[in-house]
Amino acid sequence: MTDKKPADQPLIMVIGNGDLSARLLTMLLAGERTSRVVLAGRNAAALRLRANLARFTAANLGVVAAVDTAEVDLTDVARTAATLASIRPDIIFMGASLQSWRVITGLPADVFAELDEAQLGPWLPMHLTLNHLLMQAVRESGITATTVNAAFPDAVGPVLKAVGLAPDLGIGNVANIVPALTFAAAAQAGLSPADVRVRLVAQHYFSHYVPRFGTGRPDTYRLSVTTVDGDRPVAVDADELFAMLTGPLKRLGGVEGQLLTASSAMSVLAAVAGDTGRLVHAPAPGGLPGGYPVRVGATGVELDLPAGMTVAQAIGVNEAGLLADGIEHIDATTGTVTFAEPEMAIMQRMLGYHCRTMKLSEAADHAAELGARYREFASRHA
Repeated sequence: MTDKKPADQPLIMVIGNGDLSARLLTMLLAGERTSRVVLAGRNAAALRLRANLARFTAANLGVVAAVDTAEVDLTDVARTAATLASIRPDIIFMGASLQSWRVITGLPADVFAELDEAQLGPWLPMHLTLNHLLMQAVRESGITATTVNAAFPDAVGPVLKAVGLAPDLGIGNVANIVPALTFAAAAQAGLSPADVRVRLVAQHYFSHYVPRFGTGRPDTYRLSVTTVDGDRPVAVDADELFAMLTGPLKRLGGVEGQLLTASSAMSVLAAVAGDTGRLVHAPAPGGLPGGYPVRVGATGVELDLPAGMTVAQAIGVNEAGLLADGIEHIDATTGTVTFAEPEMAIMQRMLGYHCRTMKLSEAADHAAELGARYREFASRHA
């Protein structure tokens, strides 16, 4: 059995004890520089049970890992700040949300399909609220941890950037579709997936839509494929690639699919912890909207865009994705969000919830209303 706790290994705090955090925790404990972890959340007993399961699993794999726990209630900013100042994590992974995106997948299939047409945008208050509280606590604590957000980072990042509170980057979404596109491009080009490098600029909408329908709107993505050796262009037909994701490369989604999201989080955290400068895909680097190919290390995040693409063009692509996802505009100076009417009309018709514009200060109230209306709606379809 190997004790993987080098003296300079960074301390990672995982906030949240849901499915995604649980899957990620097991991966972290098997990593070269990611096995020193604090699991944080509201229920101390549940945290300890989860931490013990993870470290015993790691032991079965031959790794002795350190997992501590910390009781954290994000609604108490001052207390959270004090806890962060005491523990002083080097990296914070935010896995908590007021309502996970996957909750609505528990509805009857026809009801889910209808509500899913509203996209993720209108649900922003459920993901923004706790992130806003956490980032206030991080600022108040005085620590300089790298913050990584899993809860709708594509939109949460730019909203919080407006007030100087954006997490450093996110995980999932754009990253979740890249492995399948890599395998598809390799098959089309007659190469090994190990020899193919995909760079994709796209917001959550694209990565949610394409694996389900096998097609993608041209204005919502920019894709380049090159060789790993020499970064030479590889000619591919994007429409054929996307079609393969509903054919031979179709995968499990829903709750089971969170294994892929956890692995995308692991790739980001390992790159930060190891200061590797590795190319990964991540949403909201530095609070930018949508998702990007990036180089990640301990000292920061750098965009690694497709050849010839400017940052302004990448932002434009992702803003088109945001609109398709139900978010019309995010004010860069105030964080006020304007939601798209077609998607919000679905929320009005099905849940009786409607919000055309939302100030950051109003997010918690909108989350409370939206949560109550969804619970009443779900009870009628149980």
